[in-house]
Amino acid sequence: MNLTRFFLYTSLAVVTYLMLLAWQADYPPVVDDGRNSRGQVEALQTPDNPPILNSSAASDVPSNLPTNRTTASQATTNNSARVVVDSGDTITVETDTFKLDINLSGGDITYLAFPLYLKQIDVPDDPFVLLDAQPGRNYVSQSGLIGRDGVDSAGRAAYRSSLNSYVMAESADSLIVDLQTQSNNGVRITKRYEFTRGSYLIDVSYLVDNQSSSDWQANAYGQIKRDSFDDPSNAGGLSRTYLGFVSTADDDPYIEYEFDDIDDGSSSTEMVGGWVGFSQHYFVSAWIPNTETTNRFTTRKNDANQYFGEFTGSAFTVAAGEIKEHKLQYYAGPKDQYILADISPNLDLTIDYSFLWFLAAPIYWLLTRIDSAVGNYGISIVLLTVCVKALFYKLSETQYRSMAGMRRAMPKIQQLKESYGDDKMKLQKATMDLYKKEKINPFGGCLPMLVQMPVFIALYWVLLESVELRHAPFMLWLTDLSVRDPFFILPLLMGGTMYLQTTLSPAPADPMQAKVMKIMPVMMTALFLLFPAGLVLYWLTNGVLGILQQWYITRKIEAAYNAKKAA
Repeated sequence: MNLTRFFLYTSLAVVTYLMLLAWQADYPPVVDDGRNSRGQVEALQTPDNPPILNSSAASDVPSNLPTNRTTASQATTNNSARVVVDSGDTITVETDTFKLDINLSGGDITYLAFPLYLKQIDVPDDPFVLLDAQPGRNYVSQSGLIGRDGVDSAGRAAYRSSLNSYVMAESADSLIVDLQTQSNNGVRITKRYEFTRGSYLIDVSYLVDNQSSSDWQANAYGQIKRDSFDDPSNAGGLSRTYLGFVSTADDDPYIEYEFDDIDDGSSSTEMVGGWVGFSQHYFVSAWIPNTETTNRFTTRKNDANQYFGEFTGSAFTVAAGEIKEHKLQYYAGPKDQYILADISPNLDLTIDYSFLWFLAAPIYWLLTRIDSAVGNYGISIVLLTVCVKALFYKLSETQYRSMAGMRRAMPKIQQLKESYGDDKMKLQKATMDLYKKEKINPFGGCLPMLVQMPVFIALYWVLLESVELRHAPFMLWLTDLSVRDPFFILPLLMGGTMYLQTTLSPAPADPMQAKVMKIMPVMMTALFLLFPAGLVLYWLTNGVLGILQQWYITRKIEAAYNAKKAA
């Protein structure tokens, strides 16, 4: 197999790989608007469509409790107060990292936006919205207490708040939002949200003040409820990434549950600690339950075609006359590899580097270190590509040495073809003898490229998954490396470098291969027109460096060959 044919096969493999990603993106699960057979939206409570709090609301509440963690007394009747309130009542919370709404029916987060991450780079007052309770685009975070005495067992609890709006003071490092409810038998429950400056991790806790004459017992749960609408944070084109529920287990550190998987049936696992979340391009939301108890994790779909990823914790008991706090955590924010790793084991795997994660992780580390020094991710991509090319310099030298030898041998190979005609066996033997005489390794150009390919694919995934590139400027017209080049200048330059590389390679003897070699740069240019500018910048830089390397190494090899020949 000669180098030209290997180049063709490699290019076709890359195109096929990218087209496979495009196929998966073009055929997502069908979006359902969440309407039931009567045409009513069984969405979360909104000011225009407030549901009545009754037992039917329990359809959104988990029914699976962790095994061997319940008692016989849990079958008794729930004695918590059921108070009907206007479910449209919400309170607003503003911090440096969040702008959100909390519905007093259940104390759920029904709207959450990121002031530091804009929806569009040119609209400064329009933050990116992660959670929102809109029909057909319903994505909310819910939590509560179920079980024997849980206030959410027979419907969502009616909470009260001392304020309608909470704003984190500029001098404050944290903000606490307390919601209160009380059962008929004197048990007071405070649902507390605690926000920390600069953090996307929310501490959620239940403070149970049991002033009754008997023990109180419940199970905490947290869940993410979402319709199957498309990813609003995706750059589009062929750069689609995973969209769906995610979790972890003792026997599998990272599990993906696509909408189609949940359509086929519910899933359920148990472990101590753990987490469950929903992953999309650049952002993730996840519930992290108590790390010291056994928790059940479930994915399911309700009758309104709304999808759930949820956990249910072990039952916890508060003795009569005692006050006890039960803590949970909820993360909603960017996919920062190091922050996620500190929150919970394996949560950083939601940054999906595909099967080459073990190569992508150090590449990401190097990219962030370079950016901390230069302060521009466009320049960082260029310098990172230089580092990768330098790492493989010796392999590239072997590759170009083989190409130079093949170029010198082409006239002799052509003579052999004319001499042996259609006798392929003799032609092959004569060609191999020629390679041996000229000290040419026919695979010398292929193997170095094969070794480098996994690193280049890993680098592709790093650039695709890194939230740091979202709205990151480079220079001149490139104000956002996460979207396509608005003027297609980078893809055209990349296509030009690919064409120049084909002219520097040995000309294929097969006319059909020669035509494909000329068409391939055009195909790749068209393919990259819709790619994010950061990815195209990498391919362009890689191509330019490849041309410079090939010119320098080939010139050095030819000079040494001519000097040896003259001697």
